[in-house]
Amino acid sequence: MSDWLTPGLTHLWLPYTQMQTAPAPLPVVATQGVRIRLADGRELIDGISSWWTACHGYNHPHIRAAIERQLASLPHVMFAGLVHEPAARLAQRLAALLPGDLERVFFTESGSVAVEVALKMAIQYWRNKGQAEKQRIVYFRHGYHGDTFATMALCDPEEGMHSLFAGAMPDQIMAELPSDETMRRAFELLLETHGERLAAVIIEPLVQGAGGMQMHDAATLAFIAAACARHKLLLIADEIMTGFGRTGRMFACEEADELTSTIPDIVCLSKALTGGTLPLAATVARRHVFEAFLADDPAAALMHGPTYMANALACAAANASLDLFESEPRLAQVAAIEAQLAAELGPCRDLAGVAEVRVKGAIGAVELAGRIELDALRRRFAELGVWVRPFGKVVYLMPPFVIAAEDLTTLTAAVRQVLTERARQL
Repeated sequence: MSDWLTPGLTHLWLPYTQMQTAPAPLPVVATQGVRIRLADGRELIDGISSWWTACHGYNHPHIRAAIERQLASLPHVMFAGLVHEPAARLAQRLAALLPGDLERVFFTESGSVAVEVALKMAIQYWRNKGQAEKQRIVYFRHGYHGDTFATMALCDPEEGMHSLFAGAMPDQIMAELPSDETMRRAFELLLETHGERLAAVIIEPLVQGAGGMQMHDAATLAFIAAACARHKLLLIADEIMTGFGRTGRMFACEEADELTSTIPDIVCLSKALTGGTLPLAATVARRHVFEAFLADDPAAALMHGPTYMANALACAAANASLDLFESEPRLAQVAAIEAQLAAELGPCRDLAGVAEVRVKGAIGAVELAGRIELDALRRRFAELGVWVRPFGKVVYLMPPFVIAAEDLTTLTAAVRQVLTERARQL
């Protein structure tokens, strides 16, 4: 380990990390199932699916075999003027899985870029229809949509992650989630006030992830969709975190679609798309959005094309991941995880320093109150043999869907133990 860790850390720049004061990262040498093996021989049960990606656990043999086969024939080829089978099959499958006529798939490599493309689509949609003034985006408090400049402008300005760049980003419009009648009237007024300049509304359906695991119901989402329809605005569903079963449906927007016809105009996907193996993202548009880009004028085309767009290895992994959703009981596993999280995290409500416990699908969040020492909490979880990484005011679990009940109990017991220890110190 000494031949790579110490020399390497001299040159690495880690994410979301004050490099001068942060504890050293834990060196990983292998992963298997729901476990991360460290260089010193310890194993950690992964409670957060490597930033919410490894829905099938690590090293699933079906995904690994698909990547190996693809590597032997076609690892990558540019996606301009050329096309390949893994991307074509994946686009067809995604269109079949998504509700309504969400049928045109634009591939990228990361969630932030998938959102950037969605914004580009929304604004150019109106330009192509002769309404160039419609270029502002409505987003919601506690929202998070990425770390690039356009997506930072859609993140809650009070969350602190991107406050350093205030004034350097595009000026968008923040709204409160319309979760009651008063907030619904306020949301309608906001859309009326800014309507002539608005291109779209963007929402993380049902669960706002990096903004604090805030949750809202399907009725709220359905109201937002209906308001967008009334005001003739596009609705963008950022399903980068919620997509592929995390909330209990294959896609979170399906839950609102069951109440009323709620089909977003554009959906953004990533994270669990490849089962946590390779970078891939997709921006999927409805038919009417795509048709607005069809014209004799070349300037009406969507001018975007990442170098590694539709990477064949990543598309092969994503197809294999979708196979597993068809052949293994993933949504039933999510339902079981939801019930267990609710039962085993519920007692945290009685602890000092706990503000709220929230559970949705395979997401369990404990919101804390008072002073929070994140590094100390993270270190204590690792000592207990679990990989749990709190952020902001939230200790959360988002385990792989394949986790065994006893391993999930180890995770929830660690959360209760660490928060009990914290409560005694308050």
